[in-house]
Amino acid sequence: MRIATILDHVDSGHMALPVFQRGYVWNRDQVRGLFDSLYRRHPVGGLLVWATESQSADHRGDGPLAAGVVKLLLDGQQRITSLYGAIRGHPPKFFDGNRSAFTGLRFHLETEAFEFYQPVKMQGDLLWVDVTDLMKKGNSGVGEYVSRLSQNPEAATRVADYFGRLSRLLGCTDVDLHVEEVTGADKTLDVVVEIFNRVNSGGTKLSKGDLALAKICAEWPDARDVMKEKLSDWAKVDYRFSLDWLLRSVNAIVTGEAKFLHLHNKNAEEIQQGLKTASRHADTCLNMIQGRLGIDHDRVFFAKFAVPVMVRYLAKINRPPSDRERDKLLFWFVQSGMWGRFSGSTESYLDKDLAAIESDDPLDKLLEEFMLWHGGMRVKPEHFGGWSLGARFYPVLYMLTRMGSARDWGNGLPLKATLLGTMNRLEVHHIFPKSQLYKHNYRRPDANAIANFCFLTKDTNLSISDRLPEQYFPEIENNHPGSLASQWIPMDTALWRIENYREFLEARKALLAEEMNRRLEELLHGDIHWLETHAAPAPTAVAVPGGITSEAEEEELAALNAWVVEQGLPAGELSYDFADPDTGEQKAVFDLAWPSGIQSELSQPVVVLLNEDTEVISLASAAGFRCFTSVSDFKTYVEREILAVAPA
Repeated sequence: MRIATILDHVDSGHMALPVFQRGYVWNRDQVRGLFDSLYRRHPVGGLLVWATESQSADHRGDGPLAAGVVKLLLDGQQRITSLYGAIRGHPPKFFDGNRSAFTGLRFHLETEAFEFYQPVKMQGDLLWVDVTDLMKKGNSGVGEYVSRLSQNPEAATRVADYFGRLSRLLGCTDVDLHVEEVTGADKTLDVVVEIFNRVNSGGTKLSKGDLALAKICAEWPDARDVMKEKLSDWAKVDYRFSLDWLLRSVNAIVTGEAKFLHLHNKNAEEIQQGLKTASRHADTCLNMIQGRLGIDHDRVFFAKFAVPVMVRYLAKINRPPSDRERDKLLFWFVQSGMWGRFSGSTESYLDKDLAAIESDDPLDKLLEEFMLWHGGMRVKPEHFGGWSLGARFYPVLYMLTRMGSARDWGNGLPLKATLLGTMNRLEVHHIFPKSQLYKHNYRRPDANAIANFCFLTKDTNLSISDRLPEQYFPEIENNHPGSLASQWIPMDTALWRIENYREFLEARKALLAEEMNRRLEELLHGDIHWLETHAAPAPTAVAVPGGITSEAEEEELAALNAWVVEQGLPAGELSYDFADPDTGEQKAVFDLAWPSGIQSELSQPVVVLLNEDTEVISLASAAGFRCFTSVSDFKTYVEREILAVAPA
């Protein structure tokens, strides 16, 4: 089929994009390569389409489909979108991506090269042809260019050659592309998606969530936008969750199951009601988690996929939980976060926990299921033996600070979220300054040990600077008696000296474990047999490699994340918990990660790893992540390959 005919079919609604296809991701180099191959009449591949009745064809975009049989693109979206955008001068109706990738394409009549418009280089040069302008005007455009060239003394001698090249460029729309059709009554959406995944085996396949959302959008076209709007509401209060996370909660409400396949047979009305119910109960969960545990932003939200289970529980009881029920549910949430319940095979553990909710005594059944998996729930001092801001017990330390009686060392005020006003976010403070520890030959994991962290207001953190505890602790204790102990600082002054740093860490870990167990007992309202049955197993490798190790590094990564969002792209996950998919055991912490790719699973997983050693980089690479070890290199990647911005 001629390219010109294909583009006409897109205009008329005879060719469209199936609803499960994702957005446009080509960059300028790929667009230039496509047009260069067409101009030279090199093969550019064929198309695979799904021929189906328009009445039952679920497609992307607002454009209406033509009556009768239509062709939905299974393979060839990027090429057709690029051709349509550059030839028509605007994207097709099903477009979702960065239009600058095909905007401003130029062709040089002398070198026969394709490049994107650069004012300094091209302005006023007759040999640079606007590809879109030529394609839209057709033969009259060729005539205009030839006329202008003929009037230029330098170009006039080559007009015949230039005319041939212009005609060849215009003739690209006459190139035939082979179109292979998938058709037949047996070609259901499931079958077609399987075909799509096989054809696109070199790229990222459609996830189960993608397929579920595609089927939802088939009956309820606004579903994706409505869900994104709800996610945006949570993001405004510092809870940034994914579409998959919300869909899990909807699925839990509508089906009581973890697997998305159970969602496929639900109609639009059931999904809409399920989303309303899931959103309402998720709001309740977040309020409980923030109000009772002090976990007030997603950086310390360590059990995201526990929320769908909690949502299902609230829907099951269909009333506000009592204080005991609320706290028991939160006890389970905390346990799930501490031991990485959902860091491995999320779906299988969700299935077990959702099944527990359906029992006559759902909360006890949840905890019994947890004990079968983990063994015990009481915390030991060695569990605080991790290091870096990505260790699983880093959120635990934050939680203890927020929910307890921890006080700031500069003003003596409690560090609860409700009392901080504009200082809602606390800063991490290294009790023994890293610079001092490095001078005394302590290693990076020692300097960034969880037990060397506490949380303070920004002003207090700055005022302490890099002084040693033996210098500033007496001052704090004198000004605000009890403030040190409120942050679980051992009061043996000998431990405040840097030569006794390791002993200080051990003593503080014991105090932190004692406090954590006290808080867990508080959540159980006296029903502490859950803690007494077994002790949690001692960790075999707490100090996992990687992770953010300083406030400055965290600020740099946060600024980078904000820059990504400014480009209209999704934020990455700070301190990404990289775990064994089967056991959930934490293997490493990646500074900033996009585990599904920056382009919503269309591009490969990406990580930014600052100041990391080869072990962490090797782990990330082996797991299929594209690794960047500098902010500038990562920004170049985003600009060149994601945003398709030409280099200056």
